[in-house]
Amino acid sequence: MSDAAQPTAAEVRAAAEAVKAALDRHLAAVERRSGEDDPAVYEAFNELAAAAEEYDELLYDRHDEVTPFEIPGGEDTLPPYTGPEEPNALSVLIRRDYAVVEPQRLLAQAGRVADLEGDPDIDTDSATGAGSSVHAALGVLFGEFEPDEIASRHKEFGLEEGDSTLWVLAADEPPEAGEWLEAPFEQADPQRVVCRFDVSAVFDDDLDLDDDADPEDLELEEALEDADR
Repeated sequence: MSDAAQPTAAEVRAAAEAVKAALDRHLAAVERRSGEDDPAVYEAFNELAAAAEEYDELLYDRHDEVTPFEIPGGEDTLPPYTGPEEPNALSVLIRRDYAVVEPQRLLAQAGRVADLEGDPDIDTDSATGAGSSVHAALGVLFGEFEPDEIASRHKEFGLEEGDSTLWVLAADEPPEAGEWLEAPFEQADPQRVVCRFDVSAVFDDDLDLDDDADPEDLELEEALEDADR
């Protein structure tokens, strides 16, 4: 960048103040969050990401310095948006991965559900029953509990969280009832994604800081890690 086009010191300082303000808004949203997928938290995260990116660019252009953090899940993760500017309908696609780390806990929870339900069609004693088969136990638990409750209580069910993603896709009009049930994810067009939110341990690995990190930088790092969870 030429000297004439360089940002002023005041512009860099203003961008830094914007990051600080965005941090405060993000923390306030996290403290008031109403659930795992609270839109206010996502909005505050996006504002923080935009402010941090702007500051990083101005800092580099003016002082040839960079920040020690990066924002995961940037714009490069999706192709250019080609959907309607004013969508008349939306589809929300969620994927959450789990590892079965404590099968006996999973089987015990499914057995308790089956006992409480008292369903004569659920055999808790046979080799394929809720209390003996992981396959059957998963069917019982996911049939009894909503996916969000499974996510919040996964440790109780002997599960360990893996990566997760949420896509919000724009649609021209709502589909007819039963139209996509045979292939529910076939029309997940990345170019119609309005917004996307990813959670992965890889982001935590990328954001590790050394012991000599500046305290202010560490506060920003911790805020970004909280937003990923």
